[in-house]
Amino acid sequence: NSGVVCLLRPLLLDVVPSIRQTAAIALGRLADYDVELAEAVVKAGILPQLICSLPEENRYYKKAAAFVLRAIAKHSPQLAQAIVQCGALEMLVICLEDFDPGVKEGTSWAFGYIARHNPELSQAVVDAGAVPLLVLCIQEPEIALKRIAASTLSDISKHSPELAQTVVDAGAIAHLAQMIPNPDAKLKRQVLSALSQIAKHSVELAELVVEAEIFPVVLTCLKDSDEYVKKNGATLIREIAKHTPELSQFIVNSGGVAAVVDCIGSCRGTVRLPGIMTLGYVAAHSENLSMAVIVSKGIPPLCVCLIEEHEDHIKAAAAWALGQIGRHTAEHARHVAVANVLPTLLDIFVDTCSSEDLKAKATLKNILQKCTYLPALEPLLHEAPPSIMKLIIGQFSKVLPHDSKARRLFVTTGGLKKVQEIKAEPGSLLQEYINTINNCYPEEIVR
Repeated sequence: NSGVVCLLRPLLLDVVPSIRQTAAIALGRLADYDVELAEAVVKAGILPQLICSLPEENRYYKKAAAFVLRAIAKHSPQLAQAIVQCGALEMLVICLEDFDPGVKEGTSWAFGYIARHNPELSQAVVDAGAVPLLVLCIQEPEIALKRIAASTLSDISKHSPELAQTVVDAGAIAHLAQMIPNPDAKLKRQVLSALSQIAKHSVELAELVVEAEIFPVVLTCLKDSDEYVKKNGATLIREIAKHTPELSQFIVNSGGVAAVVDCIGSCRGTVRLPGIMTLGYVAAHSENLSMAVIVSKGIPPLCVCLIEEHEDHIKAAAAWALGQIGRHTAEHARHVAVANVLPTLLDIFVDTCSSEDLKAKATLKNILQKCTYLPALEPLLHEAPPSIMKLIIGQFSKVLPHDSKARRLFVTTGGLKKVQEIKAEPGSLLQEYINTINNCYPEEIVR
């Protein structure tokens, strides 16, 4: 309000280097504070002045200038675009070749804040020639520089397969993969994130990540003491598993499913989410892969998530994963049913507080269409809504005619009595199911 931004502008051209540099830091701190101040700095025409002699400046000024650019870019795509339009990227690329690690670090930050907004800005960073230099930065000895360069590569890769491919073509995967065992947790987070953002786009990119021999070393990340390393490690495995049965099988063969199951059991909240999704993706591909999840004891921790977690989206993921495990054959459905999770799923489904997404995932449909394990189905008869009741009665009408022991139990537990209370439309499919069940018994028992 006092017009300080306009007073600082001429100081960027002062003959004394330390004044130029301090003026830049002041502008950076102002722009960093909020979006309105960042806009004021851009409107005052400061950007062209800031960068006009950037390559000739000393390292302190370069760091300060990179800080101003990053502080402006972080607020919005429009402000990041203003930086691109004034020709700053070409100047920043020159700074990325500086011998001083601090200058490279500040410049990598600026590129990351520009690239993260959208594919167009990310493409501008690629077109300026930043990617090969960022790949060189992750090979430098300084941990801080490695971290931010990996983070920027992640921000570039996330938008599209084409952008991820430019990062791959620059040889990033091999160098990122080598850093997975690094003891620095913050670096590991960024490395795993970058590999995830590459692998998520296509089968080909996922295969390139796998070929860099990230297994079994990535599984150690699932036991890491840092929650974000765990989460990002599980996310990377999820992004690979989702593509094809072959990639999922490779994860199973590497001991990946057992490691994910342990990971889900050892953490809480959103850290669990990518692991839950991984089990669902693996199980969805085929009967054999679903059985691998069952054998690795994947069902109990998913049931625990349904009961323990409070967030609807985590419960929804667990319900979805159980549906993927149980949907293949009667044997798969029986494993889910025996875990006594069906009543919990039903409670979620009928609960008025459950979100629409959670209800959609907890429909039980996938499991009930295959489940012939009657002891688990029977308790549901007493509280199921009509849509689910029809599925359950359908399964009873399949099994009871061929199983005398099940027929006896069905009477003694009150199941048959419950069936008589159901009001079905004459001639409907539900009425047919009820008639089939009733025909298994003498008339006086039915009465």
